[in-house]
Amino acid sequence: MNKAAILSGLLGFLVLSAAPVLLAQTDEEMVEAEWERRVNARQPPEAIMDAIGLKPGMIIADIGAGTGRVAVWLARRVGPRGKVYANDIDAEAVDRIWARAKRLGFQNVSTVVGKSDDPLLPAGALDIAFMTNVYHHMEKPQAMLAAIRPSLKPDGILVIVERDPAKSSYKAEATPREDMIRQLSEAGYEMVRIETFLSEDNIYIARPKKY
Repeated sequence: MNKAAILSGLLGFLVLSAAPVLLAQTDEEMVEAEWERRVNARQPPEAIMDAIGLKPGMIIADIGAGTGRVAVWLARRVGPRGKVYANDIDAEAVDRIWARAKRLGFQNVSTVVGKSDDPLLPAGALDIAFMTNVYHHMEKPQAMLAAIRPSLKPDGILVIVERDPAKSSYKAEATPREDMIRQLSEAGYEMVRIETFLSEDNIYIARPKKY
């Protein structure tokens, strides 16, 4: 057999060997992966983690973690000495996040099924409570913000990444900046700063008021 025939046979074998892997990816997984790529382009995880000061060894909660898109980035950044609480009110979503973290080899992710008005996170545990693409979905945002406060360490912060209707043409899932500032204040927080470098979103960094 000549070299061309050998190479052709090897190529065919590799294609056939890869086919089951491709077929194993469901339509739902492919759609989810494409959605995550689009959101990561709009909200670059590394840039956001740099902006909020997330460092190895920290403890952070991803509140409303959904698919785990952000949780796995956070887990990679905080490393084995840190911890991520991946929280959601959807028990099935939490199970999928757990499976995803294990599949990727992250041992520093704990999952928590919360309530619409309470994330049920441990008291005094968090350096950062983090939310992205979540705030506008909350049924009881003021109650949730108030329930997050006890989970923060004395110097802990709350971070909310939320679309700004002044920057985005997509108004359905957005909160005006002045509304966010007011609602955070009413829930017992003071603004540390607002990062505005994202194309459609703002990053609100707040901490509990000192009474």
